[in-house]
Order: sequence, then structure tokens, then C-alpha cells
Amino acid sequence: MKKVLLAASLLTFGVAAQAQSSVTLYGRLDAGLEYISGLTNAAGQSKSRFKAESGDWGTSLWGMKGVEDIGGGNKVLFQLEGSFNTMNGTGPGGGGLFNRWATVGMSNNQFGTLLLGRELFISNGVWDFDPFGQSNWSSASLVRGRNWPQSSNNISYQSPKIAGFDFYGQYALSNATNWNGNGSTPQGREGGAQITYTAPIFQIRGIYDEIRSPANGQFTDAFTASREYSALVNVFLGQFKIQGAYQAIRTSSAAGGSLNPTSLDHEWGGVTWQATPAAALIAAVYHVNANKGGGNATIYTIGGSYNLSKRTLLDIQIATARNSKGANFGLEANAAGAGNADAGNDNPLPGHSQTGVYAGIQHSF
Repeated sequence: MKKVLLAASLLTFGVAAQAQSSVTLYGRLDAGLEYISGLTNAAGQSKSRFKAESGDWGTSLWGMKGVEDIGGGNKVLFQLEGSFNTMNGTGPGGGGLFNRWATVGMSNNQFGTLLLGRELFISNGVWDFDPFGQSNWSSASLVRGRNWPQSSNNISYQSPKIAGFDFYGQYALSNATNWNGNGSTPQGREGGAQITYTAPIFQIRGIYDEIRSPANGQFTDAFTASREYSALVNVFLGQFKIQGAYQAIRTSSAAGGSLNPTSLDHEWGGVTWQATPAAALIAAVYHVNANKGGGNATIYTIGGSYNLSKRTLLDIQIATARNSKGANFGLEANAAGAGNADAGNDNPLPGHSQTGVYAGIQHSF
């Protein structure tokens, strides 16, 4: 009888432990076709290209996350997430298998969430205020990817929401003998703070973040090692969502030349019309102005999506990038420098425009 009771109690304990823990596998596959003109080849000629593309509307990714309830309102959390190319099946390059997320931490219903590991950098907080949700041609394009990097060696904290406000902060160590970085590690010190206020008809967010050069721990490149100040707003009016943002990106110094500005002023605005529960139409304008002769550029874009189901949608976007004399910003978040589409840099010729169309399908699980 005692053995039966012992076995029953162990079984009950196992069921309870299982009920308090969960692991979820999730992912997203995005694929489509893209046409883009105004590219530059190795000979400095303007060309166009038609190709199969993955991740234009959103990064293709897969991951797993888990939670263990340890009682008293406390939970242990983990998340692992990596990107891949739907068109050829290849995984991420630099950054490893879980190049987007690799975190473990704890949360408390009253005090918030503390995580350690690799995360999307805090500048990705613009996602909620970008009409095209940081798709391939949107708020990262004119700042050459400054808005969507990942960050390692992170300590992050997310507060609970109090009276409509919530706070999020990140601090990433360089892991070098010099606190800010000295060239011995692949990352300089990084960090930032974000505060958000959410009301029924509007939402505002302010973000300060900084990325230091891994070479010397300084702010030496507006696109890769700089300070960034962001003010963002959403307004919800029935079927319409109006979004706007202003970003000031600053460095302490930078190398000479028009491709190395020390100051960027970046703003955008747009509207989403949820015409039906399944169909959305989007229009947006993104603009950047660079000092030191870097010029300015504007992206005009329209597009939309249609949900075939809760997990599958069709998407389309049409966009054009217009450059001032000397500027060579493109639709995609290319690194600064002369364009060479054959070598992977899709910048147009200086002063030239670039136009693109893509359409695809996205499925989440």
C-alpha cells in the first residue's frame, strides 16, 4: 500500500512539474520575388535585377522559448532564435546558429523581467512605429542598418506597465580589457534605454542608444558606431494607424569624405488603413539628411498585405529612393560605399534613384 501511495505521489508531482513548465517551437518563413532597378555593377554602370528573395517582408526565422513557473509569481525564461534564407535553406553567417536571440533569465509579475545573453539591439524598438515594420525597404534603409542589429553579452530589463508607462533597458559588455572596447573583441560596449507610454488612442516612445566601435570604443561611424536619439508616435483612429518618428544619430568624429558623415537626421511618417479584417494598405515616406556633404535621400513607398488565414499572408511593396547629388542611399540597408550589386552591395550611383517592387508570401507557425 505504501508503495502504491509513493508511486501515486511521484506521478502527481511529475504531472504538476510538467504543468508548470512549457517549451514552444515557433518560426516564420518569408519568400517572394523582387525587381529592383538603379543598381551598380563592377564597371560602374546602372543595372536592374529580378531575383527570388527571402525576408523582404520579415526575416525568416525559427526558434524555441520556454518558461518554468517556480512559484511566488516567479518564472525562469529562455529563448533561442536564429534566422535563415527560405530560398536556399542556408542559416546565418556571423553570429552563430542562434544569431538573433540566446537568452536566459527570470521574470516576476510585480517587478518585471531580467535577461542575460544575446538579443536584438534596443534600437529595434522602432519596429512598432514603422509603417512597414522594418521590412527590407523601410526604417533601416536610409541609416544603412543602424536600426536593426543584434547585441551580445547583454543584460536587459523590462518593467511591468504602470499607469500606461513601461521601461526597457539594455547594457552590453565589450568583454575587452578596455571597458568600451579596444579591438580585442568583436563588439564594443553597447546599451540604451527606452520608455513607452500607451493610451487607448495613441502611443509614444523615446529611445536613447549607443553603439561603440569594437576597434577603440569610440563613436566613429554614424552607421555603425554612434549615439542615437529617437522620438516615435502611433495614433489609432478606427481603421487607420498613423505613425511618425524622428531620429538624431551623432558621432564624436569620423573619417573624412561624404560617405562618412558625423550627423544624420532621419524621419519618417506613414499611415496604415485596415480596410478589412484581412486586408491592409500602407503608405510611408522615409527621409535622411547627412552632414559633411553626405547629401539627403527620400524613400516613397506603398504596399499592403492580405491575410489568407491567421498564420499566412500575401504581401507587396513598391518603392523608390531619390538621392540628392553625391548621395547614394538605396532601398536596402547597404553599407556605405560605392555600389557593386555583383559583390552584394546594392547602392545606386551617386545622385541616382532606385526603384523596386516585391511580392511574396509569409507563413508563421
